[in-house]
Amino acid sequence: MSTPLPAAIALARRHRLQWWEALPWAAGIAAFFLFPNYLAFGTQVLVTILFALSLDLVLGYAGIVTLGHAAFFGAGGYTVGMLAMHWGWTEPLSGLAAAALVAGAIGLLSGWVVLRTHGLTLLMLTLCTMALLEQAANMFSAWTGGFDGMPGLAFKPILGQFEFDVLYFRSQYLYALAALFTCFVVVRVLVYSPFGRSLTGIRENLLRMHAVGAPVRARQVLAYAISAALAGVAGAVFVHATGYINLAVLGLERSAGVLIILILGGHGRLYGAFVGAMVYMVLEHTLSKAYPTAWQLGLGVTLMLVALYARNGILGLGERLVHRWRVR
Repeated sequence: MSTPLPAAIALARRHRLQWWEALPWAAGIAAFFLFPNYLAFGTQVLVTILFALSLDLVLGYAGIVTLGHAAFFGAGGYTVGMLAMHWGWTEPLSGLAAAALVAGAIGLLSGWVVLRTHGLTLLMLTLCTMALLEQAANMFSAWTGGFDGMPGLAFKPILGQFEFDVLYFRSQYLYALAALFTCFVVVRVLVYSPFGRSLTGIRENLLRMHAVGAPVRARQVLAYAISAALAGVAGAVFVHATGYINLAVLGLERSAGVLIILILGGHGRLYGAFVGAMVYMVLEHTLSKAYPTAWQLGLGVTLMLVALYARNGILGLGERLVHRWRVR
């Protein structure tokens, strides 16, 4: 019998859990005890990581470039907000399910249309989808609150036991961490499944996947819908944690920000969203306090350095350094 090639062995073992994969979750739990005065900021970081993870599924693995992913974040947020305000549906976990269904449905319908195109046309259509939802939320102010949004939303305790703490954000932090972990497990299983490997094949060589008879467009649309559902969950967690929502969740700034996060951390890597979100939000928080009127300049310089010298983000740079060290 022939001996398997090292590359084949490495590929077969990629799905196996590594010891270092526990480090982000251990850090997340440790932060709850070590930084009790920063749990509100930590909750925002966890929501941002989840949002970036949802984008990485389509951008990093399926190769679908989008500038309108905030449409699904906002759809999930407005779903739980309107359910709470107009129907009294304030149970958090069922609200997450509703947000995922609504955002996933919007992703499925819009994806079936926009994924007929490629390149700049696709980029503009995703941006138009977000703009249309933003204007719809503004026009139907009787339901969405319009420009003022929906402040002062209140929700029932999680599992009937853990009330949302508007002062210290203890419950919100653990709630966001649990939601992130659950969605991460889903994404991890998905990207290492045959479906996930086919998405990577579509990203690397679209024509070859067509040639072997793979249902390329159907898989792209499905991945787009799953990514939209995950973004909807992130939006719902954001509304549950903060108790408000406005048109900013559907803005270009949020879509561009999450794209920058993946550029910083590294797309097509499960933990690129973790690294990118931490770096981006810590830089934003620190620079905005030090230079309130020019903090974006420092962020822009950091992004330029990463784009020039860290191919595929910080994780890509780390992988190259480790490879060089092993070679030596």
